Amino acid sequence: MTARVLVVEDESLVAMVLEDCLEALGYEVAASVANVDAALAVVEAGGLDLAVLDVNLAGSASYPVAEALDAQGVPYIFITGYGQAAIAEKFRHRYGLQKPFRMRDLQGALATAQTRTGRTPDAG
Repeated sequence: MTARVLVVEDESLVAMVLEDCLEALGYEVAASVANVDAALAVVEAGGLDLAVLDVNLAGSASYPVAEALDAQGVPYIFITGYGQAAIAEKFRHRYGLQKPFRMRDLQGALATAQTRTGRTPDAG
């Protein structure tokens, strides 16, 4: 089974790079959205195996999306240009990557997130 990933990123170029990296790693991009409301709608629809969340979405934190994913038991990682300290303490354990990142680092962060929750569908 190919893992279905939600990408939540407000910068279109970064979102495209993430999508390309995920597909190259064998993941299926279930949706790519740029704001909290759109992300919550995708999470509510279900069918996700994993998510990649930018912390800051045009001035809004993506924490409501993280909480919705936690409620469904869907693993996720945060990406940020500001480092782990920019993430609220409650969510720091979900820190994944600092932008810019390398594909192998993304692969490792995703594998770690899936292992932490016991949800490890194949990436390809």
